Amino acid sequence: MPELAGVAPDRLRTRCAPETFDFETTDELEDLPGGLGQARAEEALRFGLEMRHPGFHVYVLGESGTGRHATVFRLLHELARRGEVPPDLCYVHNFDDPQRPRLLEVPAGRGAALRSAVQGLIRDLVPAIEAALESETHSSRVEALQEAHKAREEGALGELKQACAADSVALLRTAEGFVFAPTRDGETMSPEAFDALPPEEKEAIEARVTAWSGRLTTLLETFPGWRKELREAVRRAEREALSPAVAHLLRGPRAEFGDLPQALAFFDAIETDLLDGGADWRSEGADEEESAEDEAVARFHRYQVNLVVDNAATRGAPVVFEDNPGFGNLIGRIEHVAQMGNLITHFSLVRAGALHRARGGYLVLDAERLLGHPYAWEGLKRVLRAGEIRIEPPAEAQGWHTVLTLEPQAVACDVKVVLVGDRELFHLLTEHDLDFVELFKVAADFDDDMPRTDENVVHYTRLLATLARGARLLPFDRTAVARIVEEGARFAEDSGRLTLQTRLLSDLMREADFHARAAERTTVGRAEVDLAVAARIRRFGRYSERVLESMVEGTTLISTDGARAGQINGLVVVDIAGQAFGHPVRITASVRLGDGDVVDIEREIELGGAIHSKGVLILSAFLASRYARHQPLSLSASLVFEQSYAPVEGDSASLAELCALLSALAQVPIRQCFAITGSVNQFGEAQVIGSVNEKIEGFFDLCAARGLTGEQGVIIPAASVRHLMLREDLVHAVRAGHFHVLPVHTVDDAMTLLTGIPAGVADAKGKMPRGSINERVATVLAEMAAAHHAYAEGKGRPGRHRRHGEH
Repeated sequence: MPELAGVAPDRLRTRCAPETFDFETTDELEDLPGGLGQARAEEALRFGLEMRHPGFHVYVLGESGTGRHATVFRLLHELARRGEVPPDLCYVHNFDDPQRPRLLEVPAGRGAALRSAVQGLIRDLVPAIEAALESETHSSRVEALQEAHKAREEGALGELKQACAADSVALLRTAEGFVFAPTRDGETMSPEAFDALPPEEKEAIEARVTAWSGRLTTLLETFPGWRKELREAVRRAEREALSPAVAHLLRGPRAEFGDLPQALAFFDAIETDLLDGGADWRSEGADEEESAEDEAVARFHRYQVNLVVDNAATRGAPVVFEDNPGFGNLIGRIEHVAQMGNLITHFSLVRAGALHRARGGYLVLDAERLLGHPYAWEGLKRVLRAGEIRIEPPAEAQGWHTVLTLEPQAVACDVKVVLVGDRELFHLLTEHDLDFVELFKVAADFDDDMPRTDENVVHYTRLLATLARGARLLPFDRTAVARIVEEGARFAEDSGRLTLQTRLLSDLMREADFHARAAERTTVGRAEVDLAVAARIRRFGRYSERVLESMVEGTTLISTDGARAGQINGLVVVDIAGQAFGHPVRITASVRLGDGDVVDIEREIELGGAIHSKGVLILSAFLASRYARHQPLSLSASLVFEQSYAPVEGDSASLAELCALLSALAQVPIRQCFAITGSVNQFGEAQVIGSVNEKIEGFFDLCAARGLTGEQGVIIPAASVRHLMLREDLVHAVRAGHFHVLPVHTVDDAMTLLTGIPAGVADAKGKMPRGSINERVATVLAEMAAAHHAYAEGKGRPGRHRRHGEH
């Protein structure tokens, strides 16, 4: 058996030496002023945020927890401090078209002052109007106008009455109106007397009555015109009575906002509307429970100012993060209230959206949440394309909204939008949405990790100090910092890199701080960090413990000793809530005479993913390329993950599957004290795989539970050695010679270790050394090819046999 040449213990875990640090605790370290390891992303962000041309909005892509939001907001606040504060936005009643509220833009902070000024005006209107319209001067003038009008009507009727009396016709006023009656000697004739008159005289009287009736009709038709003149005169009187009071009330607001033409135009509209209303504004008597202020608000509601964006507290350009980017929260909305069973609305029910609040500044949105809301993505794109925010219900935009609503004046939109999302969503939008490509031309790609150099480790310690102070944690001593640096490399799955997922680091530090406080310590040490790591593994360890128990008890068949042909221990990894663990799985292979098919049973039953199936197809290509270049591959083989009832994905078991297949062909037993992981290419070269630490530890835990013999170990691709950051107990076992981690470059190296028989290398003539693995496999395949040929020429193909007989 060949000597085991495993990975040196020092390479199984690249340690961080605490003595190399020039500090005792993180309190001695300064905060990291900027980001760490994200120079490319920050450069793209600065470019996109400072580029003012349209279409250069920013999409921030990267893994969750890499500090994307923190970096974005740090840069945004840095740029926002140099920006200008945008104006306040107000909506007011449109006196010309109430369905289209007008927009007022006033300098930041003055919107609230304008609203307060108008509210004060409304409070003073009721007593001022009552006083003006109930003054003795105005009342006397109105009474005089009314008396003059009454005298005019009575005079006209008196003249008509006298004229018709001279013609022996009396004008009488009854409850039903005016009537004419004939007279004689100044007395009205009775119906009997009229009927006794000769016909000629009656006809003459009727003719006179008809004539006077016409004159009466003409006179009465002039009365509405006179009454209109009276109303106009009263209106003029009311305007003249109200004008000084209204002008006095508006003098203060006009002086305060005299530099704002839009506000002055609004005050002018209020004045015109008040004077046109006249006595219509007079109180009709409020309910006892209704205060004078409530009455004023109800009567003069349309004079109010709807302040939708107040930038009084804003310093520099606004930075807005909308956590719930629905259509209404993003674009704005128009609310409705129910009255008498109907939905009504008015300008004061217009609500601003995040785009209004971010106008003149920056808006940060989560891309996945944005796309999860109906119409929100289309609404955002419409705003960015048009350069204006138009508040309208999304249903109306789709053409099927039936409730009467408003059309507020559009707001010019100058905003920089930053979308934060993952890489997959970015590529999907780039491929399938042309508008996205036109609007979000800047991509800021955040790295997941950075090289583990001495300089970067120093910066990393400052990052940890910054995270500790930001979360108000206890100081971390140098041993704790060194342990977290090691865990950062473990998170990165590479001993030569450090993770930039600050969320993982922060969570680990918070848990370590918890244990330190529970122990009443003043600093956090390495022991507390180890305790936090172990506690997290235990919290998510129920499933992994059950898997291990089933193997130890023999429910799940995994051998860690002995040898068997066509059977090998593969390694798989399971991820539960972000916590990964590995465990061995038995892989078996069977071979028989056939047409060169390698059957992946996992794929046949639809438990195998596409990448796993690709790995199996590569096995077929390797067998044909190495052993059947001059003859057909005349075998059928089956590969299966035994006792596996969950989907299988990935090609990290393809090296194990190939070794099991070669073992089955050569009938050479594989030592079950080994587990193996790695992918393989068509040339038989072992390729790097992920989660190598969890896989090794999974097999180690099983071997430790059954008892370490000194022969057990895990075979990994040599390219994966740099990714090793194994647990301390496993490293100690390797150092003591109780366990082994064995790197291989090719499947031949793996077969040599697994079987104890040299794989063999072909000589110049292509012949394999006698007794080697490759020679045995080649011999078996040649025998299968000969048998297949004989079968095809003989009874295996009766059709061909009959044709030969006919010849």
